[in-house]
Amino acid sequence: MSSLRDKVALITGASSGLGAETVRLFSRKGATVFGIARDSDRLAEVFADVETGAYRSLDVGSASACRDAVERCVAQFGQLDALINIAGRHQMRRTEAVTDEDWAEDLAVNLNGPFYLCRAALPHLLARGGAIVNVGSVAGVEGQAYSAGYCAAKHGLIGLTRALAVEYTADRLRVNAVCPGGMLTPQLEQFTAPAGADFDLIMRTASPRGMMQPLDVAKVIAFLASDDAVAVHGAVYRVDNGKGAG
Repeated sequence: MSSLRDKVALITGASSGLGAETVRLFSRKGATVFGIARDSDRLAEVFADVETGAYRSLDVGSASACRDAVERCVAQFGQLDALINIAGRHQMRRTEAVTDEDWAEDLAVNLNGPFYLCRAALPHLLARGGAIVNVGSVAGVEGQAYSAGYCAAKHGLIGLTRALAVEYTADRLRVNAVCPGGMLTPQLEQFTAPAGADFDLIMRTASPRGMMQPLDVAKVIAFLASDDAVAVHGAVYRVDNGKGAG
């Protein structure tokens, strides 16, 4: 089992779903976790089960808030070994109905936030020989109906991952991405399709093996953040329950 003992990890989207499951798994594996998300009440519930860690409520779409989160994490725990960008937003809309505000929010949460956090964390991660794991989506490697903003942002996140991997090839830093398929999360429970949507198009995103549990994906994230993945750099892992097999 990959150990994360003596590592400090900053995890976004930590209040629910995959983010919360990743916080709990990292804690069980010995990591100190600094979690960030918008919902402070749900963060408090998650961190009630965390042995060593702290959390902060913030909007990852704010560059200054992301910089402050990294500074607070390092000030409190003395180091930063892993940045796990999980926070995401996905609301299906017909493209002609997408507002400027919708588009800006999709990019802010799914792409801008990870970039701001990477930029702020890089000096600390480089000093520690740390790891970045960006959580994309199968929508980051293929198209999905009614998801123009989400797909654009997640494709951008994969591009960011690969760009950083190339730029820091000569350093000890490792940068990878995980692209999950459908998971049984609270976000799924809030799913609504646009009026008159073609469900055949929507179901093209489904795996023949059904939905995954968040823990299934969290285990891959933990591996990539651990020293067991020392030779993994610039990889994009599809964790999609067989959807991409053909």
